[in-house]
Amino acid sequence: MRVSIINGPNLNLLGKREPQYYGENSLQEINDHINAAVSRFGVEVDFFQSNHEGEIIDRIQEASAVSDGIVINAGALSHYSYAIRDALAAAGIPVVEVHMSNIYAREEFRHRSVLSPVVSGQICGFGEYGYVMAVYALLNAAGGYPQDV
Repeated sequence: MRVSIINGPNLNLLGKREPQYYGENSLQEINDHINAAVSRFGVEVDFFQSNHEGEIIDRIQEASAVSDGIVINAGALSHYSYAIRDALAAAGIPVVEVHMSNIYAREEFRHRSVLSPVVSGQICGFGEYGYVMAVYALLNAAGGYPQDV
């Protein structure tokens, strides 16, 4: 199984940015933890991060042709990017939306995601482990959920 993990704006600052919400690990450290957690189940992960909406859309379109699923943390773009929403809706593969913080316990503008109506599910509030949960959810959707997790 191949999964594309797509991260949006400011996630390159993980480890430095608001550690009370996002933890102290860098994006590279988080990617390494994800790989360690899912590689034993034969999952190949492709990681991507951009601060640019168009690049994220391009990556979603590319992933839809080569991946079995997408995990996306679009950051603040989750709350207003109809262009990313449309790209996810057109992807034709399962998508799980991830937010490291509990968006419903934060500022009001974060409570609504325009992506949620077109994704398979949303995981929020579990920090970096939300990514691993999302990959396991994609494995489950494909019928290959690991029983010894």
